[in-house]
Amino acid sequence: MSQQRRSYQIGTGLFILLGFAALAYLATQTTSVANFSQGPSYVLKARFTNIGQLKLRAPVKLAGVRIGSVESIALDPGKLDALVRLSIDKRYNDVPDDSSAAIFTSGLLGDQYVGIQPGGSPDMFKDGDEFVLTQSSMQLEDLIGKFLVNGSPQKPANPPAEAGHGDMKPATNPPDTPPRQ
Repeated sequence: MSQQRRSYQIGTGLFILLGFAALAYLATQTTSVANFSQGPSYVLKARFTNIGQLKLRAPVKLAGVRIGSVESIALDPGKLDALVRLSIDKRYNDVPDDSSAAIFTSGLLGDQYVGIQPGGSPDMFKDGDEFVLTQSSMQLEDLIGKFLVNGSPQKPANPPAEAGHGDMKPATNPPDTPPRQ
């Protein structure tokens, strides 16, 4: 009897350990910590008026491919905007210097990342260069507010005039009906 009880305890313990291992694996896969090894890199800077929930080590993507990560985030006291330093892998040293950087969200409520839209310049970014064109994070609260304010049905351009005003068009008479006999 005690042998059977002991085997249940061991089985339950192994099941719980397996569950924790699966959770740890999923946590590292969904936070983009895995699948990116930081080797030699160079730094690019970007200024944003609002970074939303952007975090350190968030991915930097170009055409959907992770090419780097967010190295640091600081408030620039002179301009009162966020200065974000991006660590870009040296393999991707051919980013045109007229490219733009924007903060996007993965999915509806996912993590935020910096997306780079490539430009067409023949010159490439060098270590320490700064993006001229940036687009700040879209805040979900702002979008909901705009939808609630502007999303209601539009009023007609020429509302019908109220009775008693001279703007009304004359009503058309109903078609003649044959007289009753």
